[in-house]
Amino acid sequence: MTMRNNSHSRFPFFLLTALFGSLLALSSGCSREAAVESAAPLPENVVAEAPAPEPDDEAPPNVLFIAVDDLNDWVGYTGVNPSTITPNIDRLAGRGTAFTNAFTQYPVCGPSRASLFSGLLPGTIGWTSQPRDSAVPRVAEELGTPLLHTYFAQNGYKTMAVGKLLHRHIPDGSVDESGGRGDWDRLEDGQRLNWDTDRTMTDWGVYPYPEEEMSDPMAAKWAVERLQEEHDKPFMLMVGFLRPHVPWYTPQRWLDALGDPGELHLPPYKADDHDDLTEYVISASIAKDYPRTEWAIETGQWDDIVHAYLAAVHFVDHYVGQVLDALESSPYADNTVVVLWSDHGYLLGEKNTFQKHNLWERSGKVPLIFAGPGVPQGETRDQAVGLIDIYPTLLDLTGLPENPVNAGYSLKPLLDDAAANWDYPVITQWRRNRDNWDRRGQAVQQGSWRYSLWGAGSEELYNHESDPNEWTNLAADPETAAEHRALMDRLKAYLPPDFYTFEPRSSSG
Repeated sequence: MTMRNNSHSRFPFFLLTALFGSLLALSSGCSREAAVESAAPLPENVVAEAPAPEPDDEAPPNVLFIAVDDLNDWVGYTGVNPSTITPNIDRLAGRGTAFTNAFTQYPVCGPSRASLFSGLLPGTIGWTSQPRDSAVPRVAEELGTPLLHTYFAQNGYKTMAVGKLLHRHIPDGSVDESGGRGDWDRLEDGQRLNWDTDRTMTDWGVYPYPEEEMSDPMAAKWAVERLQEEHDKPFMLMVGFLRPHVPWYTPQRWLDALGDPGELHLPPYKADDHDDLTEYVISASIAKDYPRTEWAIETGQWDDIVHAYLAAVHFVDHYVGQVLDALESSPYADNTVVVLWSDHGYLLGEKNTFQKHNLWERSGKVPLIFAGPGVPQGETRDQAVGLIDIYPTLLDLTGLPENPVNAGYSLKPLLDDAAANWDYPVITQWRRNRDNWDRRGQAVQQGSWRYSLWGAGSEELYNHESDPNEWTNLAADPETAAEHRALMDRLKAYLPPDFYTFEPRSSSG
């Protein structure tokens, strides 16, 4: 497929940056001992005021934790799709460090988020479907760890949350302040515009109701208000945005901003892409309820789908920007660690489908940005990392004690040194259980190699340096499979063997 250019929609790699850094408290000019020795006795009728507390060497950093739902790596600073308009996310990348090879642990919202918040692999916590928010902390505690925000609360932080963070919002009573979560901004009476099925919310088009009443603008407004308040201790503010999760409905102005749908860049597509895959892999990876690229081409809808998705990305970027603006104009600007992430990637026509729910790179790759004290500005890191690494990294950046139960790795060594030795594998797990059959698989990303092993013994191996679109499964051809057997065996050894035998947990709370 020939890529099409839209020159007016390209933004600079990085926008202007602002300085982040910690302010050291001023220390007293005399020692405590000298002050005590020289103090005169007080008259009996005078009540002594409590002495002012000595300032800490450094105030603990706050945390601004931003989740964007279903956002793949189509953000401006990556250059993956030049039609993308994300000036605010790009601005954050310019003020921090962006990990350009970050992956989810599970290509579906609920298990991915449960993994991130617990710091454990999805197979460990036992969820391969959407868990209830109330069940996640209970199971995590059974496994010996509090959820991320609870750990911060236990270490003296005020916790606040709005929007989609776990599958729904956040467990009741688990934060000091909650702004709740809005709905999906669907059309009235279940109306559909282009894709009509009760198995998915997938649809695209113009949102006809007031923008200010949509969930993401209201979540941004609540977060902005919290940043305008005075807080008497360090805080963790968590903001979860719904777009660009389906349905891809946005007000007309966001569609107009992208210009003519026919001028947008479409992703690469290869009609015979599945010819080197087994039926097991195809049935596990392609959901029948979602549009196929063949259909989108035949009906002329591919342009409109990509148009709607990019409009939803531009829309949510605007409201991310409102939160970032509020932080930058607040007293907390110089002492707040910011992390922005998405729960998984998304296929927009690659691999002959429009969905997540598989182990290919496009469903796994996500934006991940850190900014604030201790984070280099305007830099990128291309090492393979996972969302599971966010938990230990935030502890490291804020100076909190390590949680030894975390399965991920702190990324601070990479933040400190781009050339740091980093050869850790990133694990992604996936299970499809429907219509009386069960398909399970795991993938490992290490460097430019991605290896997937499925329950039936099917294998996939891709080299992203020579094959960025994953069009050639090196494990399918006997000659190349033999050539890479030692590599595949080494990557296979990283995969947890118990994923294929574990009993899924109930989602009940």
